[in-house]
Amino acid sequence: MAKLPGLGPRSARRAVLQLIKKRDILLSPLSDALFNVAQSARECANCGNIGTADVCDICMAGKRANGQICVVEDVADLWALERSNVFKGRYHVLGGNLSALDGVGPEELRIPHLVNRVKGEGVTEIVLALNATVDGQTTAHYIADQLDDMDVVVTSLAQGVPIGGELDYLDDGTISAALNARKAV
Repeated sequence: MAKLPGLGPRSARRAVLQLIKKRDILLSPLSDALFNVAQSARECANCGNIGTADVCDICMAGKRANGQICVVEDVADLWALERSNVFKGRYHVLGGNLSALDGVGPEELRIPHLVNRVKGEGVTEIVLALNATVDGQTTAHYIADQLDDMDVVVTSLAQGVPIGGELDYLDDGTISAALNARKAV
């Protein structure tokens, strides 16, 4: 349990003890659910989302075929965007970011597959929704370069002051990005 993200040794120990104490109402149903997920969950062959079919519901939805693909680092990012219920296009999960230090190149990610999707699906816009980290921005620039000679608009999410954010609590990078991306009122 301590190997799960967000759980340290003490939290994991408390969770395991609680599961054991309430074995019949917690542990057994959780065990069954995990077994079912292990048997039925699979990666979408098209976008990389997690679902129960070879092609996920988002890729199968006809109303989503609008020429937009939102590129994300991992499935958690896709799910976060879906929760907002704002983006109505399709997605592409890279499976990470480019990282020379970690030996992660374009072939280890789903970048070649993205390029093939742009060529074959009539894509008009790629929305790069990658993290505002050095690796995320490096990945975004690499993808933009790969798509440069294709007839597709490449955009990225806005960066800067979050709604409800107070300037005093923001880091220098966020303030800098907000100033550089300012727009007319």
